[in-house]
Amino acid sequence: MIKQVIRINTAKVVVFASLFYIASAYIIYYIEPETFGNPFNGLWWVLTTVTTVGFGDYSPVTVPGRIYGMFLFLFGIGLIGIILGKIVDSFTYYGRLKMEGKLNYTGKKHFLIIGWSKSVEKTIIELLLNRGLKTDVVLIDSLKESPFKHDRFHYIQGNPTDPKILRQANIDHADAVAVFASDYDYEVQADGKTLLIASAVERYATERGIEIYTIAEITHKDHIGMFRHADVDEFVLSSESFPQLMTKSLMHHGASRLYMQLLNHAYGENIWEIESKSSWKTYGDAFESLLQQGANLIAEGHDLSIVRRLEDPIPEGARLYVICDQATYEKLTLMGQ
Repeated sequence: MIKQVIRINTAKVVVFASLFYIASAYIIYYIEPETFGNPFNGLWWVLTTVTTVGFGDYSPVTVPGRIYGMFLFLFGIGLIGIILGKIVDSFTYYGRLKMEGKLNYTGKKHFLIIGWSKSVEKTIIELLLNRGLKTDVVLIDSLKESPFKHDRFHYIQGNPTDPKILRQANIDHADAVAVFASDYDYEVQADGKTLLIASAVERYATERGIEIYTIAEITHKDHIGMFRHADVDEFVLSSESFPQLMTKSLMHHGASRLYMQLLNHAYGENIWEIESKSSWKTYGDAFESLLQQGANLIAEGHDLSIVRRLEDPIPEGARLYVICDQATYEKLTLMGQ
């Protein structure tokens, strides 16, 4: 019988309990009108009784009233216990659905990451622990449950080529989408899977008539042309980073430490994107202004040659990148508002 009661729909239980408590308020008022004065006082006594608060400001004094009170002790308290149990079960069920990646993500301007691997884990940790970022991170993969918990992390379980799964991750309002290569596939298989997912994302964007900035991890440089053909906005060669970094370290001792400082949020200096000010007409204006505030202007977009073009005007919509610490970046951001 108890199992059958627990299986009852939560809404039905709440409605039944509400009607029962209201009816009890009128019943106790009918039994002892002088004691309770009005039905509202009766409802107050009913609720303080079933919740075991028991202020004692109202209580039945007649035998019929006390008999009904005894009935309310047994049935009413049991009913409120079922409701509380339902509420706890609802939170537990919600938590389980979230861990299993079954809930829709409704936020905006988030980073959508597709595919789980060791490099993905490091990337997500960097994003979540970076104090300069408040952006949520959403992961799509086939894992049975979320790989870890964080207030700004959301997991979606499913096939990333399925439009339903992409909508579940709210890809329409994502700031960028990153497709990572699998750790367990050969280069051709890994890049083939990445290309398929990236193509599905680009096709989704075309069908929806929206712009989605797509970044793909590529394991072999010979596959770059195919990713360009698929209209992928940006790609990262995973196999190139280590040998190039090792070469730089051999040629220039200590160079790897510089790269690590720029790539890891744990160090003081990082690369930040800032907005151009109306008072900056040329790159030289921006360079001098930023230098006085403790930041080095290094690039506009992917162009690192602006240091040799300080007299050139800053184009509209320019994306300026600087190197500075967290405090300086926050100061620059506040000044730009």
